[in-house]
Amino acid sequence: MQIVSENIDLTAALEPWRLAGQTVALVPTMGALHAGHMALIDAARSKADRVVATIFVNPRQFGDGEDLARYPRREREDAALLEAHCCDLLWRPTIEQIYPPGFATTVSVAGVSERWDGAARPGHFDGVATVVAKLFAAVRPDMALFGEKDFQQLAVIRRMEADLGLGIVIHGVETVRDGDGLALSSRNAYLSEDERRRAVALVKVLKQARASILEGAPVNGTLGEAKRQLRAEGFGRIDYLALVDAATLEPVDGPTAEMRLIAAATIGTTRLIDNIRVAEATV
Repeated sequence: MQIVSENIDLTAALEPWRLAGQTVALVPTMGALHAGHMALIDAARSKADRVVATIFVNPRQFGDGEDLARYPRREREDAALLEAHCCDLLWRPTIEQIYPPGFATTVSVAGVSERWDGAARPGHFDGVATVVAKLFAAVRPDMALFGEKDFQQLAVIRRMEADLGLGIVIHGVETVRDGDGLALSSRNAYLSEDERRRAVALVKVLKQARASILEGAPVNGTLGEAKRQLRAEGFGRIDYLALVDAATLEPVDGPTAEMRLIAAATIGTTRLIDNIRVAEATV
């Protein structure tokens, strides 16, 4: 596996693949890799001739008081994991490579970015869309893969790609979970032993709410009960717990073609997000 940091070295590494007509899949990450990221690499490996992973802790998607300074950084371990999963190229750009002096452009995606995490973390999705646009422009992949755990992020990136006509196929990859159901996340490392034990209530509550909704229970009452259960399990702030249309992310109170239950809640000092599909086939 090649490892590069400079844009000029990235271009040189990609050129032989392009000349050979090989397809390139991109997996953007912020590092602190786990099995969820490796599922993205494995899926990319199955879809493309070459796989490029990026590791860049993007300061523009962290708000004031968020965990930029303490976000886990494990460069050596991350590189070893990627190599073990047959990643071809790791690009670890510096801040200056992504945001050179005088950088003044922001990519903003209206609509799907405005509720939920967009409201709870102002500016977050502008930071996400801007850095992903930069990564797309540098790598020019045929496809890019993102996890469904960050479901709103996936929707924002799909909208951006469609609106800009980039010609990049965006693949969502199903959320990878621990044996007890907790969605894998780099931020799980912040949880104490007790918080980790109680954190699994998030997915359990979502599954219970899904069952109730599919049985015909009123949506608002079901969501209210789900929030009550989360607080009883020790969650503090609940930024949102909602039933949304899977395509538009607008809240719904009855059946649509496909729905998602989405949630963001804090236990201790750690903010967790999760979502599950709601459709007849999932009963």
